[in-house]
Amino acid sequence: MANQANSCWDTTYEWKAVLLLALGFGLVGIDRFMIMPLFPVMMADLHLDYQDLGHITGALSVAWGVSAMFMGNLSDRIGHRKVIIPAIVVFSLLAGLSGLATGVGTLLLIRAVMGFAEGAYTPASIVATLEASRPTRHGRNIGIQQMALPLFGLGLAPILVTQLLKFLPWHSIFAVVSIPGLVVAFLLWKVLRNTRASVAAAHTATHDSAAHKWTDVFRYRNIRLNIVGMLCWLTCLVVLSALFPSYLIDYLHLSMQQMGYVLSAIGFGGTVGTVLMPTLSDRLGRKPVMILSVIGAAVFLVLLSRTGPSPTLLFTYLMLTLLFVFSMITLTVGPLSAESVPAKLMSTASGLVVGIGEVFGGGLAPAIAGYVAKHFGIQYIMYLGFVALAIGFVVVINLKETAPSRLQSRKPVPVR
Repeated sequence: MANQANSCWDTTYEWKAVLLLALGFGLVGIDRFMIMPLFPVMMADLHLDYQDLGHITGALSVAWGVSAMFMGNLSDRIGHRKVIIPAIVVFSLLAGLSGLATGVGTLLLIRAVMGFAEGAYTPASIVATLEASRPTRHGRNIGIQQMALPLFGLGLAPILVTQLLKFLPWHSIFAVVSIPGLVVAFLLWKVLRNTRASVAAAHTATHDSAAHKWTDVFRYRNIRLNIVGMLCWLTCLVVLSALFPSYLIDYLHLSMQQMGYVLSAIGFGGTVGTVLMPTLSDRLGRKPVMILSVIGAAVFLVLLSRTGPSPTLLFTYLMLTLLFVFSMITLTVGPLSAESVPAKLMSTASGLVVGIGEVFGGGLAPAIAGYVAKHFGIQYIMYLGFVALAIGFVVVINLKETAPSRLQSRKPVPVR
C-alpha cells in the first residue's frame, strides 16, 4: 500500500505545504527569540534583571508546553487546519503587542499567551509536514520545516534587531513582526489539507489507523525516552539562547554588535543541523545520528565554555554546539515521535514530547540558570548544559529505530 501511495505522490502539494509550514515556524522563531538580543536594552527601560529574563523566557516556555500537550491531541481529533491557522494569527498579533509592555508583569502576560498559541502550532505543523511528505523524505522535510526557527529566530533576528536598534526604539522593532504572520496564515488557509488516518498510517512504523486513547502514547518506548531527551536538549538550547547575550556582554565584555554576531551562530548552526542530520537519518537511521549528535554537542560545548572574548572562536564553537542540539530536537519531536505511534496519535505524541520538554526543560531551566547567574555568576550557566547532555546520552542509546529505510527489510511491527 505504501509503494502504491508513493507512485502517485502529490509532489506539488508536498512542497507548497512544507514551504508554508516552514515559514510559519520561522515566524515562531522570530517572535520567540528576538527578545533575547533586545533584552540588554530593555533591562534599562523596564528595570529588569537576569532573573526577570529567566522568568519571562520560562513563562513563554511553560505556556508553549501546556498548549502543545493539549492542542496536539485536539489536532488529531479535529484536523490540523483548525489548529494551525488560528494559532499563527494569534501569536503574530501578540508578538507585536510585546513592544507595548510597561514592566515585567505585562511582558510576562503577553509572552505567556503568545507561547500558548505557538505551542498549539508546533505539534500540529510537525505532523502536517510529515503527512505531506513522501515517507522516504520524512527526515529531510521535517528538517526543512524545523530549520526555519533557528534560521529566522536565532540566525537572522539577532543581526537584524541589533542593527535596527541604531534607527528604531525596541518597541517599534516588535511591531514589525505581525504582518508576515497574517500573510502566511492566509496562504495556509488556501493550501493546507487535512490527511485521513488511513493514509497517514503509511507514515508510521505501526501502520495503525485505528482510534486510540491519548494515554496510549505512553505505551511506546520511544515516546517515554523522547520526553526525557527533550528535557535535555531544551535545557541546552534555552539556557544558551536566553542568557548567552548577557554572558557575552557582561562577562566577556563584547560590544552589542559583536554580541549579535556571535549569537547568530546559534541560528546558523541550528539551521544546518536541522536539515543535514535528519536528512542523513533517512539513510543511516535515526538512532546512529542521535548518538553522533549528542557526542558532538558535548565536545563543542566544552570548547565554548573555555573560550575567551574572541568573537570568531565563540561563533564557531557556538554554531557547532547548536548544530548538534538542533539535530536532536528535530529528530526527537518529529520522526522519532510521530513514526513510533499509530496515525491518530501522531500529533498527540509530538505534542506531549514538545510540551513536557518545554514546561520543564524550557520553563525551569532558564529560571534555574537565572538564579545561578544572579547569585553565583553568569559564567556558570553552561554547567547545566553539561549535565543535560550526559543524561541525554543514556537516552539515545536506548532508542528504537523508526526510519523507513532501516525497517524496509523487516516485517512491520509496533515500536513499543
